[in-house]
Amino acid sequence: MKYEGSCHCGNVAFEVEGEFTEALDCNCSFCRKRGGLLGFVPMTQFELKTPREKVSTYTFKSHAIRHNFCADCGIAPYSEATAPDGTAMAAINLRCVPSVDIGALKINPYDGASR
Repeated sequence: MKYEGSCHCGNVAFEVEGEFTEALDCNCSFCRKRGGLLGFVPMTQFELKTPREKVSTYTFKSHAIRHNFCADCGIAPYSEATAPDGTAMAAINLRCVPSVDIGALKINPYDGASR
């Protein structure tokens, strides 16, 4: 299924194709404070609909994940990283996809704080 998502003000907008029935709830210092619920797809199923220069990026610790956010409203709708098998991946903040029913998702806790 194809979904549309964005930050709060719409300056960072995207389309993503996937079946989102589960979400990862990470407890690392960043995710815990951000409050996102993540769904993952290969980057080939993600399309940024706004100019790349509208996207700001934050990295920390190993700098392996590029946490992308809007410099205007501060919302982080997606991140980018590479899976262990080398696949470029997008981690979609499902809270930024209005047509995903958050209440219907199976939430999977992830202990990112211990990594």
